[in-house]
Amino acid sequence: MKPKILYMGTPVFAVKPLQKLLDAGYPVVGIVTRPDSQRDRGKQMQASPVKRLALEKGLPSIEPERLRRNEEFMQTMHELAPDLIVVAAYGQILPLEILEYPKYGCINIHASLLPRHRGAAPIERAILAGDEMTGITLMYMDEILDTGDIIAKVTTPIDKKTTGELAVELSELGSELLIQELPAIIDGTAKREAQDNIYATYAPPIQKSEAHLDFQMPALQLERLVRAMNPEPGAYCLKGDERLKVLTADIPDICLSESDLEAQPGRVLAVADDGILIATGKGVLRLKTIQLPGRQVMPVSEFLKGNKIEIGSVLE
Repeated sequence: MKPKILYMGTPVFAVKPLQKLLDAGYPVVGIVTRPDSQRDRGKQMQASPVKRLALEKGLPSIEPERLRRNEEFMQTMHELAPDLIVVAAYGQILPLEILEYPKYGCINIHASLLPRHRGAAPIERAILAGDEMTGITLMYMDEILDTGDIIAKVTTPIDKKTTGELAVELSELGSELLIQELPAIIDGTAKREAQDNIYATYAPPIQKSEAHLDFQMPALQLERLVRAMNPEPGAYCLKGDERLKVLTADIPDICLSESDLEAQPGRVLAVADDGILIATGKGVLRLKTIQLPGRQVMPVSEFLKGNKIEIGSVLE
């Protein structure tokens, strides 16, 4: 008999594992997700992606503001009586009273190769750090953030993927790993490997201020920053008083003149349909897909049809 599962998750990353559990016939007794939040300019309240799937499937949705010292939530959990709690990017640390409740414990689908990149933004931080590989770690949870024993891992190359692209890929990999390892977790034969804290790094939440493209930085770091901030919050620079969001960029393989190599960081070196070349602290960055406030995302070739960027001007 399959165990009753309480699922805890919030963003799109957490949708696929929930769907896989349901497809595999596991009895999900309910989901726990962050409360509805205001999104976009209309300030309309929107349910989380996990809640939307739960409503579609007729699952109870629980949305506590906090978990710690929450008697109402504990009462609800007693009523649902889960045998196992599965967590994927939920957004809150679980207190001990929850961790100790289910018969088979609490397991987490974490989007990094632990102990590297513990915390809330593992995908973005892996890209920013220039890691060659990332992956999924399936782990038992404890009271400290992302420090529990490892059950299994799966890896994938980062290459030139964006945060959005990696999130989709890792969600699928995490779903498959979860279904693969659940039988061993239930029968008590799952591996438990303690993390080596010597190799731990941390992945704090991304702040909007980090998305600003500082052209004093090397082109290599700026290209990573663009990928890490795609789709949210979106890397940006300033064209006069306008905020120019940069969705894709690369480092072109071109020969530069001596004057281009010595150009002021942020100076526009060339403008063409395939991109805008910008001088940086080291090397050149080519902006390829951009967006003005209130406008749609577009390739530079389309942007230039209605907008002008002068060679020699400086983007801040």
